[in-house]
Amino acid sequence: MKEYWTSVASLLGVFAFCQTILQTVFPPELRYASAKLFNRIFHCFSSYCYFDITEIDGVNTNELYNAVQLYLSSSVSLTGNRLNLTRAVNSSGFTFGLANNDSIVDTFNGVNVVWEHVVTQRQGQSFSWRPLPDEKRGFTLRIKKKDKSFILNSYLDYIMEKASEIRRKSQDRLLYTNSRGGSLDSRGHPWDSVPFKHPSTFDTLAMDPQKKKEIMEDLQDFANGQSFYHKTGRAWKRGYLLYGPPGTGKSSMIAAMANYLGYDIYDLELTEVHHNSDLRKLLMKTTSKSIIVIEDIDCSISLPNRKNNNKNINGSSSLSSRSYYDSGAPEMRGGGCGSASGEDGGNSITLSGLLNFTDGLWSCCGSEKIFVFTTNHIEKLDPALLRSGRMDMHIFMSYCSFPALKILLNNYLGCEEGDLDDSVLKELEEVVDMARMTPADISEVLIKNRRKKEKAVDELLETLKLRADRNEKNGALRVKNDHEDEEEEQEKRALDSESPKLESEIEDNCKEAEEEEKIK
Repeated sequence: MKEYWTSVASLLGVFAFCQTILQTVFPPELRYASAKLFNRIFHCFSSYCYFDITEIDGVNTNELYNAVQLYLSSSVSLTGNRLNLTRAVNSSGFTFGLANNDSIVDTFNGVNVVWEHVVTQRQGQSFSWRPLPDEKRGFTLRIKKKDKSFILNSYLDYIMEKASEIRRKSQDRLLYTNSRGGSLDSRGHPWDSVPFKHPSTFDTLAMDPQKKKEIMEDLQDFANGQSFYHKTGRAWKRGYLLYGPPGTGKSSMIAAMANYLGYDIYDLELTEVHHNSDLRKLLMKTTSKSIIVIEDIDCSISLPNRKNNNKNINGSSSLSSRSYYDSGAPEMRGGGCGSASGEDGGNSITLSGLLNFTDGLWSCCGSEKIFVFTTNHIEKLDPALLRSGRMDMHIFMSYCSFPALKILLNNYLGCEEGDLDDSVLKELEEVVDMARMTPADISEVLIKNRRKKEKAVDELLETLKLRADRNEKNGALRVKNDHEDEEEEQEKRALDSESPKLESEIEDNCKEAEEEEKIK
């Protein structure tokens, strides 16, 4: 046994001696050049080419590395045996990833590629203002040489788009609001944000199903229309106007749009914006794939309708278009409700500034943006704000209809199509249109009795009937008042037509009296 270990030690000594001689004869530069030459020869005869995507490029994080990691997470979660499990900040779900030094095969346009996650220990670090992690991570993409030009560029673009979609779906959406007085946060941003948790969806939205389908198709066409907008030379944005009585679901519609597309929401408070230039700055700080909302545009600031406000006594226009768009015109200063003029620190946004915000050159900052305005009184808005290109789709949020009522019954009481008697459904259908109740009012009736379905339906039916009877009486009274007003108007017109005759008779009598006095 002793002789065995002695022979082993002798062999190790000989090996160490030979290694020392080789290192002395062949210096490191020669060994490095030999290895490099060997790799070149190997790659010349190899049918594959390799691309390394490191996590850190210099001192910056490689965006492509993060995109590849997200993209592969959508496929390795089903096929991988050893996976990394992570959850990002503001994320609503878990993300699976390739384990260290593991590989996976992906297929794109019928071509197979191999991804390998390479993790090695960093040997040493030179001085750096930004310390690097101990591990050096990256992905290696292996493609056949004949397929390199066929899929490389389009494949990487596809990965970036897919990763962006995965990130948008996995992360919680954010609700932004502009800071009070235009102040900036610690990062120099004029927007404050909170996680957006509104549960409204198009499935729960109380609206006619056909109208909802049209809106959803329009939103989907917009989200998938990048090539169309670029081809036609249009900015990739779209405007929606939601108008109707209060309580008809305008805010719920905005939340449903955001949840359907996976967009963030920027709730713009115009009373906190002092100048047109501040509007542009806010727009520049919004991200793509977002919905910019201005609620109650008719009462947030003073932007009068020129048709209703620019008429003088004779019915002619009192202000030219030039003077109306002039930012110095006093009637264009948006005072809001009780706010001061721009010189006193209040709001001085002009209609021209708001139009440029929605449809001017600055509206093209970023892409894939949706502008949503809401109002209870569409007649108060200027036609220039309502035209296509600014508000492309006008959506009337009406009183609750029978199809919308069935959605509310399902939402609050869990009543399916056959759970209620046909006679009850028929009564509801007959009375709901005459009642002219908003979804918010009907929801309140159902919420109070949500644990007792029959009582909730009975009370709702009774409330609808009372409201319908009241509307019918008010309608008859309104018709009577309109008839009386029409009679008064006819009498007034008759008096107006007779007044010139009376005036001429008075003048004739005066002339006759003067002539008699002259004769005398």
